[in-house]
Amino acid sequence: MAMTKLYLVRHAHSIYTPEELTRPLSERGKRDASYVTEQLMGEEIDVVCSSPYKRAMETVEGIALYIGQKIRVVDEMRERTLTDFPVENFEEAISMVWADPEFSLEGGESNLTAQNRGVQGIMNIVEEYNGKNVVIGTHGNIMVLIMNYFDKSYDIEFWKGLEMPDIFCLTFEDEYLRDVSRIWAQPV
Repeated sequence: MAMTKLYLVRHAHSIYTPEELTRPLSERGKRDASYVTEQLMGEEIDVVCSSPYKRAMETVEGIALYIGQKIRVVDEMRERTLTDFPVENFEEAISMVWADPEFSLEGGESNLTAQNRGVQGIMNIVEEYNGKNVVIGTHGNIMVLIMNYFDKSYDIEFWKGLEMPDIFCLTFEDEYLRDVSRIWAQPV
């Protein structure tokens, strides 16, 4: 049985802009991204994938350079679209979509829609890189929605406790999730 390890990396701190695709890491985010690289250097990484969003790619580019590979963009790992207009109360908007998996705000994805997209992306990666160790640069909400598909204890409260960045290793035996472990330790 081939064991595939997926290292889901929530991006480091970014500078807020309304433009999701090009939002860069902040100075703190850049420092933390180099710490992400250090933590992943001992994990025998074979492949680096990422959301197309700049902040996710910048968070994992160090490990890609370390292993001498280009980042493979996986569109399914992009953050969930909450809505197509700025929300006044982000926490309230997130709570609303988590309360009902089929509910979506105007122009946004429901939890179910985003989760299905993310899980499809994960299963494609598991199939393509079976038996490999894969880093995936992604985002907090889509990461937790993916984890929630396999285990409902990964919920909005779990999401609220995430760090920025954060790293979780999901170990698959073929297409079955066997283990989840957190490997992130905040820099001192």
